[in-house]
Amino acid sequence: MGKKIALNVVYNLGIFVALMIGYWGIEHAQYAYLLGAVFIAAVFISLKIKLIKEVKNTTKQ
Repeated sequence: MGKKIALNVVYNLGIFVALMIGYWGIEHAQYAYLLGAVFIAAVFISLKIKLIKEVKNTTKQ
């Protein structure tokens, strides 16, 4: 369970960094950075949702 908590923290940090890069991209009109940040954030969010579902199923049993 400790590994899953650590993985959740890594996903949260990845989402936060991607949001910060996206904000920087908007401020400096670098839309390639914004597009990359949105893609990376979407990947991290989907992985985080998968992890949450896996933890729910584990705790039910």
